[in-house]
Amino acid sequence: MNVLVVGADRVDAGKTTFTVGLLARTGGVGYKPRAGNDFWFDHDDCRRALAEGRLYGKDAARIAAAERSDRPPERLNPVHRLWRPSPGGGNGLLGRSDREFLIDRIGSGDPDSTTYVRNATADLPESVAEALPLEDAIPVESVETLNDVAEREYVPAFERIADEIAAADVAVVESYGDIAIPIRSLEPTVVAAVEPRRVRIYPGDRYARACDVASSSPMDGRLEKRTDDVLELLDPLERVELPALPSEERSDPESVATAYEPAYDTVLAAADRAADG
Repeated sequence: MNVLVVGADRVDAGKTTFTVGLLARTGGVGYKPRAGNDFWFDHDDCRRALAEGRLYGKDAARIAAAERSDRPPERLNPVHRLWRPSPGGGNGLLGRSDREFLIDRIGSGDPDSTTYVRNATADLPESVAEALPLEDAIPVESVETLNDVAEREYVPAFERIADEIAAADVAVVESYGDIAIPIRSLEPTVVAAVEPRRVRIYPGDRYARACDVASSSPMDGRLEKRTDDVLELLDPLERVELPALPSEERSDPESVATAYEPAYDTVLAAADRAADG
């Protein structure tokens, strides 16, 4: 069984808080196949990882901690992207007017199995260039080149993590931003669409079919499906209110599990129904 947690709010839907609470409730394993952070806006998080010669974000770190296992964040997050603001307008490599992609990490963090991809049209911050082993990083200068690299390097990494998810007794998979599905081959049992104040719950098979027919938008060098475009094609099984939580409760997975208990009960009941056919 796997639960896909997606965000129905582009800025801060609360996906990670919902994910860590569900991990505490179920004792499952967590995954965030794709993640990213910003060298400017998430600078403390970047400095913390770079000081260890690593590249990961706070969401993957929270999920790894909630499992209470010894898996590092990179192990559950095979692709991480580092961004930086791009003031002054103009489109960067990926067609964004407000920020530019700097580095992607592909792999589990093991130096022998990790690949870096760098934006050859951007100047790297000195601290990034010094902290990461980028001598053999793959340079990309166009979306077309990035697409080719994605098929060769990113897709196999996603397929490996998809196999892990499929083999897990209980997996909780958090998507990235407002992307409807983080891995093309993922077959969710049930989907929880989180937004401020509530969660909407959908059967995984119908959600996957809606992803196939929803409109696409060019994003990150690939055609992506937006969560809102998928959800407008579906009626939820249930809607459950989520209480506002103070920061100390949000940071404690067990407290989240208690506060969100009605929502988690509903998610797991939907998953049981799906498993029973």
